[in-house]
Amino acid sequence: MALMYGKEKDADYEIDNASHPGFISFFHKLPAKSPEKGTLRLFDRGEYYSVHGPDALYVAAQFYFTNTVIKYLGGKAGLPSVTISSNNAKTLLRDALTAKQLKIEIYVPEAGQGKRATKFKLDKEASPGNLQAVEEMLFSNTDITSAPIIMAIKVGSNSGAGGAVSKVKTKTVGIAFADTSTRELGVAEFVDNDLFSNTETLIIQLAVKEAIIPTGTQSGSTERDHELKKLKDVMDRCGVVVTERKPSEFNSKSVQDDLIALLNPSSIPSSSTTVDSALVIPQLNFSIAPSSLGALISYLSLLSDTSNRGVYTIRTHDLSQFMRLDASALRALNLTDSPGGSGSNKNTTLFGLLNKCKTAQGSRMLATWLKQPLVNLHEIRTRQNLVELFVEDSNTRRTIQDDCLKLMPDMSRICKRFQKGAATLEDVVRIYQAILKLEGLIASLESIETLNEDQKALIEDTYLSKLREFDTNLGKYSEMVQQTLDLDELENHNFVIKPDYDEKLQELANKLGETRDGLDKEHKRAGRDVVLELDKKLHLENSPTHGYVFRVSKNDWKSVQGNKKYIELTTLKNGVFFTTSTLKELANDYQEITAAYQRTQRELVGHVVEIASTYAPVLEEWNGLLAHLDVIISFAHVAVNAPEAYVKPTVLEKGGGSLSLKEARHPCLEVQDDVSFIPNDVEMIKDESEFQIITGPNMGGKSTYIRQVGVIALLAQIGSFVPCSEAQVPIFDSVLCRVGAGDSQLRGVSTFMAEMLETASILRSASKDSLVIIDELGRGTSTYDGFGLAWAISEHIASQIHAFCLFATHFHELTALDQQISHVKNLHVVAHVSSSSDLRKEREITLLYKVEPGVCDQSFGIHVAELANFPESVVKLAKRKADELEDFNSEQSQTEPQFAPEVVEAGTKIVEEILKTWSSNVQNRKDGDDIIMTQDENDSSDLSPEAQLEELQKCMDQYRTQIAENPWVQHIISTLG
Repeated sequence: MALMYGKEKDADYEIDNASHPGFISFFHKLPAKSPEKGTLRLFDRGEYYSVHGPDALYVAAQFYFTNTVIKYLGGKAGLPSVTISSNNAKTLLRDALTAKQLKIEIYVPEAGQGKRATKFKLDKEASPGNLQAVEEMLFSNTDITSAPIIMAIKVGSNSGAGGAVSKVKTKTVGIAFADTSTRELGVAEFVDNDLFSNTETLIIQLAVKEAIIPTGTQSGSTERDHELKKLKDVMDRCGVVVTERKPSEFNSKSVQDDLIALLNPSSIPSSSTTVDSALVIPQLNFSIAPSSLGALISYLSLLSDTSNRGVYTIRTHDLSQFMRLDASALRALNLTDSPGGSGSNKNTTLFGLLNKCKTAQGSRMLATWLKQPLVNLHEIRTRQNLVELFVEDSNTRRTIQDDCLKLMPDMSRICKRFQKGAATLEDVVRIYQAILKLEGLIASLESIETLNEDQKALIEDTYLSKLREFDTNLGKYSEMVQQTLDLDELENHNFVIKPDYDEKLQELANKLGETRDGLDKEHKRAGRDVVLELDKKLHLENSPTHGYVFRVSKNDWKSVQGNKKYIELTTLKNGVFFTTSTLKELANDYQEITAAYQRTQRELVGHVVEIASTYAPVLEEWNGLLAHLDVIISFAHVAVNAPEAYVKPTVLEKGGGSLSLKEARHPCLEVQDDVSFIPNDVEMIKDESEFQIITGPNMGGKSTYIRQVGVIALLAQIGSFVPCSEAQVPIFDSVLCRVGAGDSQLRGVSTFMAEMLETASILRSASKDSLVIIDELGRGTSTYDGFGLAWAISEHIASQIHAFCLFATHFHELTALDQQISHVKNLHVVAHVSSSSDLRKEREITLLYKVEPGVCDQSFGIHVAELANFPESVVKLAKRKADELEDFNSEQSQTEPQFAPEVVEAGTKIVEEILKTWSSNVQNRKDGDDIIMTQDENDSSDLSPEAQLEELQKCMDQYRTQIAENPWVQHIISTLG
């Protein structure tokens, strides 16, 4: 980590001892941090920063990985402190906000406090979803590859009025969200269940980093507090930072006026007023979402920054526009790194594998597409057809990547600097250089070797027509830059206005030239006078203190000393500095003219930047198109350069067919070093084999098999090619997963409870068009309970929901489900066990990673333990105990008689009749005069056990003939007797 390289240097910074007592007293009086965990406080001390107390211990452990950097203010038992250089502090803060998902606070000395500052004031605050205050400070030279989305959420009362009470409680959820980097607001409002499944979907689709929620209810309702806890659990599961705010902040009183001020006027009809704005801003017509919007605008302080006024847009997010994903699916399909993930190998995630984008905006769009797979068939096929063009034309693909996209800046961020008035001439030049590449980009797209007219039309409609329009609209921008900037100076990385652009600037430039000539003339005159060679003996230098002066070595000063023309100024190690009256006058003139020139330059730069900022809407639109092209080409690059080329899948309408994959592979696993991936076919036919149970040994490939199906389905719906030799995929409305142990002990949730919550969410959310992936359900409890739950859940999904489902399990008994439900099919991963004629030798297991029809006929747990190098004594004991249990079960099964299904069915009816007759006779006897009462007064209305047994015996006699004819009933009676 970069921080570690600065460790020794950082340790050299010392906080002045004289300030210790005052600062320690001030630090302990600071207000407590927000109740949410994870806020890091830094104190700006000019050349460096410091952290104190628990924060110092955290930084030492998490960033420096050593306690040697900790110093104690006020003695050994004093305040723990760590000092950090400015550059390292920025690295630390970037990592804290992005990878570590922490909030930060930066304090600066109060007015009048110098290096010995003891009092500080809060200057900047930032959080994972709100980077506004530190964006220029921390990310000016760093690409942000994920948008900082922040949302506010308010939960309304249960939906529905009157009628029967539903077993599943529902509620209306109103959400507002913002992306401050692109100046976009959004709202969503929907009905949700008590597990907040739809809220979880929205968080995943938008990649929310932070959520603002109201604190416990004002009324202190236990139910509302329980609801708040469930909501926080969802946030925790999705890795979202929670910020609590007072419920009173969630109101819509001023939202109309705020939106009128914030939104781009083009999005609001000119006739609208604050009175009828709800009619023209449809997002205000929701019942709850405007309250969340009010809280969000207030929290972000959007109106306090005048650059935000009139530049925001607003939209409504519809959950049904995209495939639904839950947090477990994100982990199971390895879409992105989890917060704080190491990301050591980018190919371990789908984002890392697919991200061959050359621009930051392309990477951001890819991250969005991965979490928002399409459900519209036309849009999916459009993306696929574009990818196909670049798969087939590798030359054009490489040319666009290397000669165009690689040189494109993140215009969205530059536009934001334009709007905030923080842009520089360098930003203007970067846009200009991008425009110069536009003509070549258009030419490359026009030269694609298309196969038919439809493909030409596709490229024309998607890219070329818009790019030509941008080229025309940005022509004036290029002319402005060429007329105003000194392009020759760009080679020296100098960004300046040409002198001839402005009459006053030209006049000052001429004066500067004359003054330089005068300086050179005086330099030559002095050289002749003191007989010293110019630039070797006699130097003319521009001193920060004195302006232009002469310098000679101490030895050469002897030939100058004594001459009254030359005025000694100072003597340093590198020589003696002196001047003349003429040189002094010229130096003063040069400083004055330079200052005037720079003032005029700044005025002109401001004017040029202001003109450039008017192009922001065009640049933003162009930026989006470049990002789209970058992602499409990245898909094509990955498809072509995979170990085995990807294919274009046939995507069917939702509910319109079956899933069929030939030689399917997991895209992330097949690119790992030293992996020779074994492909498998997958066929899930609706109403025939839509529910598949996969058994087999651990490490045999069950998890990989079921997860790769989910990954391929998702790839198909984002428009990518897929790792198969042939693929047909229906559109899924959701991919829902329950995989892994899901341990959450840190938040008080057991392994078993975690998997039950995730499974409950699946049962509530899945539909017949969903893809459900379940891996090893029920391992967190006893074998019998686990199997019972696995059976019940499987039967419910197969018979009630009818979703496509892949269910990997170690419960071999679950495979009997195919006897009850026709569209349940059994598969198993193949393992070869070698046979040995030598009884003293154990058989060896070879995992083949192939999936075939049928049930795995044996367990391989102990064999896998051997592969894991368990101690020999442990393995032998495990085999002995397993054999004992197997012998016990086989003895039981041998003594248990087997009956034909029709015999059992007939016997069941006989037993039902006997029990009904017995119940009726007991009731009739209770109503008669000869009741024999029990001794318990509380049960005075019941017959005694003896009387009930007597009635049962009469019933048995009555049905003696039927009993004698059915062996199953006879067996049941014998086991009871």
